[in-house]
Amino acid sequence: MSDTATPTVIRREDYAPPAFLIDTVDLEFDLAPERTVVKSTLRVRRNPDAQPSAHLELMGEQLEFIGAAIDGKPYANVRAHEHGLTVENVPDAFELTLTGACAPEANTTLSGLYVSSGNFFTQCEAEGFRRITWFLDRPDVMATYTVTLRADKLAYPVLLSNGNLIAEGDLPDGRHYAKWEDPFRKPSYLFALVAGKLVALEERIQSGSGKEKLLQVWVEPHDLDKTRHAMDSLIHSIHWDEQRFGLELDLDRFMIVAVSDFNMGAMENKGLNIFNTKYVLANPETATDVDFANIEAVVGHEYFHNWTGNRVTCRDWFQLSLKEGLTVFRDQEFSAAMSGGDENEAARATKRIEDVRVLRQMQFAEDAGPMAHPVRPESYVEINNFYTMTVYEKGAEVVRMYQTLLGRDGFRKGMDLYFQRHDGQAVTCDDFRHAMADANGRDLAQFERWYSQAGTPRVSVTTSYDEGTRCYSVTLTQGYANGSPAARETQKGPLHIPFAIGLIGPDGADLPLRLEGEAAAHGTTRVLELTDTQQTFTFADVMAKPLPSLLRNFSAPVIVDYDYGNDELAFLLAHDSDAFNRWEAGQRLATRELLALAARAAAGQPLEINPALVDAFLRVLTDESLSPSFRELALMLPSETYLAEQMAESDPAAVHTARQFVRKQLATALKGEWLAAYERNVTPGAYEPTPEAAGHRGLKNLALSYLSELDDAAQAVRLATAQYDSANNMTDRSAALSALLNVQAAGGGDVARKALEDFYVRFEKEPLVIDKWFALQATQRGTAQRPTIETVRALMGHPAFNIKNPNRARSLIFSFCAANPAQFHAADGSGYAFWADQVIALDALNPQVAARLARNLELWRRFTPALRDAMRAALQRVAAEAKSRDVREIVEKALA
Repeated sequence: MSDTATPTVIRREDYAPPAFLIDTVDLEFDLAPERTVVKSTLRVRRNPDAQPSAHLELMGEQLEFIGAAIDGKPYANVRAHEHGLTVENVPDAFELTLTGACAPEANTTLSGLYVSSGNFFTQCEAEGFRRITWFLDRPDVMATYTVTLRADKLAYPVLLSNGNLIAEGDLPDGRHYAKWEDPFRKPSYLFALVAGKLVALEERIQSGSGKEKLLQVWVEPHDLDKTRHAMDSLIHSIHWDEQRFGLELDLDRFMIVAVSDFNMGAMENKGLNIFNTKYVLANPETATDVDFANIEAVVGHEYFHNWTGNRVTCRDWFQLSLKEGLTVFRDQEFSAAMSGGDENEAARATKRIEDVRVLRQMQFAEDAGPMAHPVRPESYVEINNFYTMTVYEKGAEVVRMYQTLLGRDGFRKGMDLYFQRHDGQAVTCDDFRHAMADANGRDLAQFERWYSQAGTPRVSVTTSYDEGTRCYSVTLTQGYANGSPAARETQKGPLHIPFAIGLIGPDGADLPLRLEGEAAAHGTTRVLELTDTQQTFTFADVMAKPLPSLLRNFSAPVIVDYDYGNDELAFLLAHDSDAFNRWEAGQRLATRELLALAARAAAGQPLEINPALVDAFLRVLTDESLSPSFRELALMLPSETYLAEQMAESDPAAVHTARQFVRKQLATALKGEWLAAYERNVTPGAYEPTPEAAGHRGLKNLALSYLSELDDAAQAVRLATAQYDSANNMTDRSAALSALLNVQAAGGGDVARKALEDFYVRFEKEPLVIDKWFALQATQRGTAQRPTIETVRALMGHPAFNIKNPNRARSLIFSFCAANPAQFHAADGSGYAFWADQVIALDALNPQVAARLARNLELWRRFTPALRDAMRAALQRVAAEAKSRDVREIVEKALA
């Protein structure tokens, strides 16, 4: 629906079971780009658990009605309308046949059935199936599907759908057909079809029970050489899920298909996963280390949905985190295992740090804004707007807390009971919680508040040490950070917070921990269960005053308030055995310094760096006992976006000035050490996308980035140019180009121009690489003479730019608006005017993509007055001109 009527608010409390159930679905497609005819035959019966209704109401959008029949006879009591189809006066059980048509070629929303590069694809989550045929398009209506696809054989030689291929053959008119059967009941959002000119990389493997499985990765022919990593990731995912959770692939085949026009990252359709090319295609020349890691994670995520989302699905869209939060947790655990296995705690900690950085920068900000909502939302206008960081990333933290409270074995027991109880069902977050509680004999009633309360919890910590009794007391007090009114309305009582803690002695060693009342010490990290507003925990036999290591491994998604001194943070950075908290200490130290400098910059005062920060960076940079990947993360300054959010009034210009000052000071003070790190971490020979090699490249390229900040950047230019020219992988080539852009922005001449031109010519036939070319220019610092927005506007007219392609729009428009805060928040408001132009343009083409861009200004009230006024004006303009409920929900909530 894209109209200007007052949108309907859907509320969780209004859930009612469907009046009818559909047991089987038989679909027939006559595929043609301009007009595809769809015939659906449904076995329908009344739901005995629902209120009776004389009429069957089916959802449908942008469909052409051709005809209907009940039990094989034409049926006239059917009324088509804007939002669906009413079939009047139906019997208790019947076979309903509906014939209709849709226009895939004209479908720019990429929801439903659409055409990309001459091929057919579908995207049905959340409500795309109703754009294909009329249906009870809701996740609690589950049926088995048989699908027949018919199309021109020359134009569409490959015909795919869910499940197992049961028949195929030629038709007399130059067409052919394929018939697919999915034996597992599923909701309509998991339906998929693909038709076109595609080729596949195939592998046959044996499952844990000895059954042979066919795995296929389908791509356009010119991309076949970029599929090996995705296939390997799929194989690793299958084996890991068998070993970790005892879950086996249940179909005879499993297919991945890559498409360049896709609104999201990927989709877990049963047995036929459809992916954005960004998360399938990779070889050393075209993909970075981050791309390789992301492909492995996303392939794992979508495969893991086969059980957590498909075999057990969500009853309604309010339960979205039941599948998404759970599956994000599973893919995080998988990626941690792939990076070093269960034995390599440092590798697992690096993955944990990366995940928490994303959570803090994006989800915590969401909690503080007008779109704040619980992990299980209470209402929505447009469900596509609730595929959020809260549902995914905070949802994953909620699942992780079960494992922290119950242990890995207890969590596995809960998972086993969950599948035993609910396989083949559409269920709720409460059903998952009950399985965890019942399997472990635990009362987790209070834990429900994690699902129903919005906002970021805050835990204040006070400590005291009694030398006489050698007791150390820790008092934890929980509340909430200053969030939005939307969040505060949901906050009803204290949460059940697992709070991991360690105590570090004066010598830097962890102390054994014995709580009062215990007979003996148990370990050096303890998980305290905070369930009241305030609780005190007392440790006995503490021989000297310790330093607390708080919230180890980030055991709960909370903000911790504890007044560490700078020297204490430096001590933790040097000694904490918990790698996450070691990183956290460095980030706190850097954040404190950067915010103080930003305040001075805003006041026009001179800037001077604290030598303690330089010393801390020096120790980490030169500590060869730390892995390169950990040092890379520890030596990255907090992002400008994160820093601005920590201010009472966000001032992006002041933050940028402070951060660039610190980068330059660190580059100058540690020039020799950066050069040494660069040289020590070169990775000669053939490219390998292993975590170890990626860690070396990451630290080397971070060193190059710092060196590019020097006043005399001649050496950095020589290093970057040589690296660009000799690179045998995209990680090093793009990092070198980024360093040259840094030098150019600092007044180092036109040093990046030649490399930018070469990059484009070299990769102009590789769309994903050209996306990187656009993004690098959109995120460059710019100069007073030529602000980045001028470059972005010029690139909008480049022949390779196409706003209809979500990846291309994200690479240029989103990168500038979301990842270049200093330039986007220009004092003249030009960034906001550009944002409004693009949201309105995208809204007419693809409301889902437009709504994602619209969220860039939702925190406008937190900025300085001049920026606030300009943002409000841009939001008001979008509110007046946007047509879709997707965008209007975002901007109206922001302005409310």
